[in-house]
Amino acid sequence: MHKVWLLFDPRRTLVALFTFLFILALLIHFILLSTDRFNWLDGPRNNKAAENTITLALPQMPA
Repeated sequence: MHKVWLLFDPRRTLVALFTFLFILALLIHFILLSTDRFNWLDGPRNNKAAENTITLALPQMPA
């Protein structure tokens, strides 16, 4: 395993790894903030009023 570190500079490799992990963590947090269930800043949105206004019109047979 020590021969791997002879190929790569440890400082540059660790900086690249931590940068990638930080960007990945930011991306995951922003994706979670965009969802309704996991948005811890605004809380859940009330979409129940929009759900109740949808009606279904069925065709009727002539009598």
